[in-house]
Amino acid sequence: MDDLKSKYLNLIANAGDENALEEIRVTAVGKKGEVALKMRELGKMTPEERQVAGPALNALKDEINSALAAKKAALGDAALDERLRGEWLDVTLPARGRRQGTIHPISQVTEEVTAILAEMGFSVAEGPQIDTDWYNFDALNIPGHHPARAEMDTFYMHRDAGDNRPPHVLRTHTSPVQIRHMEKHGAPCRIIAPGRVYRADYDQTHTPMFHQVEGLAIDRDISMANLKWVLEEFFSAFFEIEGIKTRFRASHFPFTEPSAEVDIQCSWEDGQLKIGQGDGWLEVLGSGMVHPKVLTAAGVDPAEWQGFAFGMGIDRIAMLKYGIPDLRAFFDSDLRWLRHYGFASLDVPTLRGGLSR
Repeated sequence: MDDLKSKYLNLIANAGDENALEEIRVTAVGKKGEVALKMRELGKMTPEERQVAGPALNALKDEINSALAAKKAALGDAALDERLRGEWLDVTLPARGRRQGTIHPISQVTEEVTAILAEMGFSVAEGPQIDTDWYNFDALNIPGHHPARAEMDTFYMHRDAGDNRPPHVLRTHTSPVQIRHMEKHGAPCRIIAPGRVYRADYDQTHTPMFHQVEGLAIDRDISMANLKWVLEEFFSAFFEIEGIKTRFRASHFPFTEPSAEVDIQCSWEDGQLKIGQGDGWLEVLGSGMVHPKVLTAAGVDPAEWQGFAFGMGIDRIAMLKYGIPDLRAFFDSDLRWLRHYGFASLDVPTLRGGLSR
C-alpha cells in the first residue's frame, strides 16, 4: 500500500500539464484504476483483513484525490502567471472611443425656438394632447361644418354606446392651450405652446403626428405691427440672418381676424434652398389678430383686450434650417440618420438663437 501511495504521489508531483494529470487520475482512481482494483479484492478477504485493508484503501484514494486537486490548482495558477507575463495591458492608455447619443433635431429646434421667444418675454404653456372638440374647435370659432372637423382630417377618440361625455380628439393644433391659459390666467398674457399635434395626413411634407409651436400675446393696445416685429426678430435669430425680409399675405383662419400667411425671403440655386436672399418667397406660418369670439370663449372681454397669435411647424422650420429633405425621416429613420442630423448634448441653444459649441 505504501509503494502504491509513493508511486502516485511522485507521478502527480512531476505531472507537467493537466492532460498528464488526467491520465494519472484515470490510472490511479478511475473505474479501472489500481486503487479500484484493490477495492474489488476486499470481497475475497476475511473480515479481519477487510477491517485493516478497507480504511487504508479509502485513505489512499482520498490522499491521491487531494494531491490531484492541489496539483491541478497549481498548474492552473502557473498557466495564468505565464499568460500574464505574455499578455499585459497598459492601463495608462486612453479608453476606446464610444458613440455618444445625440439630441433629435425636433428636440433641438424646440429648445432653440423656446430660447429665442423667451428673450422676447414669452413663457411656455402646456395642455393635454387629447382634448374635447370644444377646446379644439368650438372655442376657436371653427364651425361644425368646417372640413377640419371631418373624420378624414381629425382623429376622434372611440366612444362606447351611452357615453355622454363630449367628443374627444387628438388635438390638431396647440391652440387649445391658448384657450385653457386665458381661462385660468386671463389677460394680459404672452405665451408659446409647443408640442405634438395630430392630423390624418401622410406624404413627404405631412405626417399623422408632428410638432407645432403657437404664440399668443394679449394686451390692451397690441397690433399687427407688434406681430410683424416679433416674427421678424424671431426669423433673424433662428436662421441667424440679420434683416431677413418677410411678406404678409391676407388669408383666412376662423380664429383670427384679420389673418395673414407669412412668407420669408428665399432663393433656389442648383436645387438648393437659401433663406434670406434672392427674389423668391417661402410660406412658413399663419398668423393674425385673435378673433373676438375666441377671446369671449376664453373669458376675456374683447372690448378691453386684443392680441395676436401665430403658429408654425417645428418640423418644417427644422427642415428649412438644417437641410432635411423629407418630413417622414424624422420618425422612421435609423441611427445613421440621427448621427448625421442629430446634435451633441453640449450643443445647447443660446438666448440669441445660435448654438453654443
